[in-house]
Amino acid sequence: MPAIERREVGSFLSGAVVHNGVAYVSGQVCEGDTVAAQTAGILVKIDALLAATGSGKSALLSTSIWLADVTTFHEMNEVWRNWLPPGHAPARATVGAPLADPKYRVEIAVIAAVESQPS
Repeated sequence: MPAIERREVGSFLSGAVVHNGVAYVSGQVCEGDTVAAQTAGILVKIDALLAATGSGKSALLSTSIWLADVTTFHEMNEVWRNWLPPGHAPARATVGAPLADPKYRVEIAVIAAVESQPS
């Protein structure tokens, strides 16, 4: 069985897990005054976690996005579109759901192919 690699291991979750050439990035949140600010901060965290696994946003396979208020979809989506490389859109689901802490308005988890060994 291929090795399982974990990044940013905590007491109850890992920031990312790599197995069999696929990186699974846990749901990421970020503080901020707006959904746009939180989304931008989350995407910075996702970039770092993907880089740590040997992947990147051009290798995204699937994305799950949770919004505390679905009326903020367009605000989140504008930041998402500006971050995503053209021609590399993953399969994606966006749903409205209460998040674990009311200060968070958006949470994003991604799955990506691993392109190389991290340095």
